[in-house]
Formats: sequence, C-alpha cells, structure tokens
Amino acid sequence: MRRLWPWLYGAVVAVELVGVALDVPAVQWAAKPLLAPLLLAWLLGVRRKWDLVATGLVFATAGDVALLLPGTAAFLAGMGCFLGTQLCLLAAFLRHRRARPAAFAGYLALWAGANALLWGRLGELRLPVLGYSLALSLMAAAAVGVSRRAAAGGAFFGVSDLLIGVGAAGAQLPGRGLLVMVTYIAALILLTTAWACRAEDAPPGRTGRPSGAGPRGPDGTAIGA
Repeated sequence: MRRLWPWLYGAVVAVELVGVALDVPAVQWAAKPLLAPLLLAWLLGVRRKWDLVATGLVFATAGDVALLLPGTAAFLAGMGCFLGTQLCLLAAFLRHRRARPAAFAGYLALWAGANALLWGRLGELRLPVLGYSLALSLMAAAAVGVSRRAAAGGAFFGVSDLLIGVGAAGAQLPGRGLLVMVTYIAALILLTTAWACRAEDAPPGRTGRPSGAGPRGPDGTAIGA
C-alpha cells in the first residue's frame, strides 16, 4: 500500500485540479475532502502516533468540506476550521523548534500590509480575516524554524489564503481558483512531509538510537529530511 500511496494521492490531486479548472462541483466533492485525510493516514503510518499536526489535518478536512458549500456562513465556518489548523501547526512548530525572530517580523509586516490593502473591501469579513490571517502568519513564521521544506509550505499556505482574501475582497483574477488549490495542496504536502521528517521528540542522546538517526517509515527505512 505504501508504494501505491503516491499514485493514489496524485490521482486525487489531479481529479481535484480538473474539477476546479472546469468548475465542476461534483468532481470537487469527490476529491477535495480526501486531500487532508490521505496525508493524515500517511503521517500516522510514519509517525505512529497522534499529534498536533494530525489534529491540524482533521481541521483542514472540515475546512475543505465547509468551503465547498456556498454562502458567507459556510465561508466563515471554513475559516474557523482552518484557524484550528493554523493554531495546531503553530503550537507544534513552536514546541519542537527554535523560533526565528526575523521570520516573525517579516511575516507580521506582510500581515499588516495585506490587511491594510484589503481592509476597505472586506466588509463584514474584516475582523475574521484579520484574526485568521494573523494565526496563518505566525504559523508560517514558526515553520521557518522547522526546516526549509516547512518554510516553503508555510509560504505556500500564505499565498493560497491571500488569493482567497483577494477574492473575498471582490477582485477577480484569471485562474485564481486553480492557483488557490495548487498552492494549498503544495502547502499541505510540504508541511506534512516536513513534520514527518523532523527529529524525534526526545532530547539528543535520549532517543534510544544513534545520534543523527532520523524517523523511519512503516517499512523501517529512514526518511530523508
């Protein structure tokens, strides 16, 4: 099954992107709710325990389903679910890696600038977007302290949700929906695999195996960083 997983996930991603590109809701309903659960199953197979990142993927699943529904209430529900995702990832990253002050300063500057630009066009979504985007920015900054792969994942998540915010502000960009999904899927993959590749929770010298040995997959082989 582990050898088939990349092909299965690739097929689900392809179906979702085709559904978005052609604007076929039925196809999106068939694929989008599987994106985070399949990553969650893979993560649990590698890590063999439940943690905050796994919980974040559950929130992401709920958010994906909510955002398939029309209306402002569904949009706010989806935002609330993804707020749970960002807070789980933020807590996980801060607990296990050293914070990078420069990354936090940079992302907070971007957060302030983006909200200032969109503020006048968001209407009743202003405060929800302000709070959610703050959590997202902090998560992306914390991801910088995990690895370059995690940092890229955090950046892609920021780009994806910025595009959603631009749409909520009324701007219509060509191909925006497809770009949202491509960057979101990239973010999920990069953040999840970066977390799976991180060192074990125990301090150095107390892991019960030689220093430098990384986490291992279900087949016992080492997973590269």
